[in-house]
Parts: sequence; structure tokens; C-alpha cells
Amino acid sequence: MDGSVTIVSLVMKLQRSYKYLANPSMTTTYGIPDGRPNGTNAGIQHLIDGKVLMAASSRYLEAKELKSGLVGVPIARDAIAIAVNINNPYKGGLTMRQLKDIFQGKITNWSQVGGPNLPIKVINRSPNSGTYTFFQETVLSGQPFAPDSKNFQTVVQDETTPILRALGNNGIGYSTVTQIENQKTVRIIPINGISPQDADLVKNGTYPISRVIYLVVPRQTSPVVKEFADFAQSSQGQKAVKETGFLPL
Repeated sequence: MDGSVTIVSLVMKLQRSYKYLANPSMTTTYGIPDGRPNGTNAGIQHLIDGKVLMAASSRYLEAKELKSGLVGVPIARDAIAIAVNINNPYKGGLTMRQLKDIFQGKITNWSQVGGPNLPIKVINRSPNSGTYTFFQETVLSGQPFAPDSKNFQTVVQDETTPILRALGNNGIGYSTVTQIENQKTVRIIPINGISPQDADLVKNGTYPISRVIYLVVPRQTSPVVKEFADFAQSSQGQKAVKETGFLPL
């Protein structure tokens, strides 16, 4: 398997639970070639190319991927959290419009959203990331991000911890809420007055940057691949979803 970096904890939990509870003889590997996942977009392409048997996706499937014979199996719900460093002097929230304008380079100073006169440093995820794609579609309405510059950096390797470390006192970034909410060095910014840590508002879609997490498989697949996907949707699989901080279906 290959795919999403931001849901690696969930996939690894499902791997362990599946092996222990469903099929002890089956070994699974997540990430090629060395057990390090390459991100949703690369993982799905590896599935199309026949290099893996399953992909984990932090976004919905695109039309071209559906046409290639892939199926998305929903396994969890999740929210994207917007993060700043705990020492960032801006203490307010943002609207979806302000967030869009920041990531398109139209708002470049915290004073433009009621904060101090301090440039906004944007740390964007790698284009290989499904979270990048989902954020672009949901927040930017499919429009381009601002180009890289002194205060806008698109990372090459899709790893959340280095992104959070790079925020400094004036940066802003985003990731799945489960990777941010327990970090002591960052603070989550409410969007439209709503926190992604409110599970009920994420489940009912009130929080505006929420999504479904999928396992992606070919429409015609092997019994063992189907068994793994079915296990993820079972009560035992959904228990693993909850235990890793994601929202069960």
C-alpha cells in the first residue's frame, strides 16, 4: 500500500488490528519503496501504475481516477486545522475568505486581519499531498496558490512536523487536526468562528474544512484487498479509527 502521509497513524493502526484480528498470515507494507508513504496523489498514481494494491487517500477521487477503474472506500471523517505557532501574537480567528486570501497572497500582513504589523509567512504542503489538493479545492475553490516567495514556501517533502517547526512567530500552515491538536508548540485558529476540535460540528459539516478519508482500490480486486477494506469499515476497524483520533463513519 501507499498514500497519505497525514493519516499514517490511522493506516498503521488498521494494519496492526487487521493482522491481529482478521488475517495473521498476511503482511502489509505502507509506503514504497522503503516503507515511507509518498502522499495521496503519488499513492493513487502508484495504484494506477500497478506498483501497489491499495492507496490511502485524504481526499475524494477525481473524475480521471474514477474513469481508470478505481473505487474509494470511505473509512473515516477528518477535519483540516489551521495552525500558527503558540508565540504568534495574532490571537484571533479567520473567515474562509480571509484564509483564501492569505494562501493566494492577497493578505500578506497580520494587520490586515486585525493583528500586529507583522508579515504573514505561509508554509504550504507538498503538491503530492492529498491535503494540499483538498485544501486547494475547498478553501481556494480550485484556484492556484500564491507563487513561492520570501514569505510563501511550498515544501518538497510532505511531513507535518517540519512544517510546524518552520512556522516561527509569524507563520501559518495546515494539517489534519489529529496531527496538530496535541502539539504544544502550535495553536489552532478557528475558521468562521468554529474549531475543528468540535467533533459534532465536523461530523455535520458545519466546520467548513472537513473531509472523508478513503482506502482506494481497483474495481476488480483480490479477495485479500477486499478483506482489508471491509475490515476498515467493520466495528473493529472503526474502533481503530476512533483510537487514532479520527471520526468514525
